[in-house]
Amino acid sequence: MVADVQRNPAISMPRHLVETASDLLGRVPRSLHQFLFRLAIASVFLPAGLLKLASWESTIALFQDEYKVPVLAPAVAAVMATTFELVCSALLIVGLATRLATLPLLGQTLTIQLFVYPQAWHEHLVWGSILLFLLTRGAGTFSMDHLLAPRFGPQDAGQSNY
Repeated sequence: MVADVQRNPAISMPRHLVETASDLLGRVPRSLHQFLFRLAIASVFLPAGLLKLASWESTIALFQDEYKVPVLAPAVAAVMATTFELVCSALLIVGLATRLATLPLLGQTLTIQLFVYPQAWHEHLVWGSILLFLLTRGAGTFSMDHLLAPRFGPQDAGQSNY
């Protein structure tokens, strides 16, 4: 039976194509994914921060009337959210302090999920997954973290080999 499968071009050709495609896809550098993930997260949080900043009175009203984050006063929550969205997005875009920049955004995503929009769990799951990947794997070679690592940090800062 095995010999028949190996001699049968109708079976071996698709297998060869799958193996070739798999090999080519396996050669895509992880750093490309890390770069695209950083941009993807920044493309969500940066516009939100810019919008909050552009219409501050509306932002405060939103935090008072709709978001209602527990424990924090609406103005404090608005300042924190806006700051995290702007600063962490900028850090992610350039890949500077990437692992640190993911932490406030993970916290904000969790807060949004638990207290503001629990029905949007599928979006938050994607954001959280990407942020956890960046937290555990770093920014990659297309980053300031990677460029600064020889001077200021361990040699593997910004990327992981596993």
